[in-house]
Amino acid sequence: MQKTVLTFGLLSGAVAAILMWLTLPFIDGIGYDKAAIVGYTGIVASFLFVYFGVRSYRDNVAGGTLSFGKAFGIGLLITLISCACYVISWEVMYFKMMPDAMVKITNHSIEKLRESGATQATIDKAIQQGAEFKKLYDQPLYNAAITFTEPFPVGLLITLISAAVLRRRKTAV
Repeated sequence: MQKTVLTFGLLSGAVAAILMWLTLPFIDGIGYDKAAIVGYTGIVASFLFVYFGVRSYRDNVAGGTLSFGKAFGIGLLITLISCACYVISWEVMYFKMMPDAMVKITNHSIEKLRESGATQATIDKAIQQGAEFKKLYDQPLYNAAITFTEPFPVGLLITLISAAVLRRRKTAV
């Protein structure tokens, strides 16, 4: 099980990290709203390895049978490894290459508020919240925890679907 989980978890994490590294440098050109769509599409694509990992385990290790619980456990481990790769990749990118990312995101949010006709009080509040969030986000553990919450729900959903689709009971002879 370890080999399957590690192999597919690292493949999934590599795809997520590579897509992040290919997308984020172009975020200003793509636009923040489209970048979110591209980012989550990449996350979904990377979690396809959960399905393939669970299927590989069922077919190559478990002799063609697999309970929902075991499939879910394998998928969850693959998801956790993938999420760890995603978080590590973001931490390196944020702290070494893009320390101004939160400022840019806050500025984008403020610009959207201005375009929507928000009051100055609302804009001022958003500026204050952005500054407070940046202070928190500049702490590596907080940053890692928040970053983990981006891909994990997607991976959990794909894990549930994969476990349901790939479970196979022993047939009575």
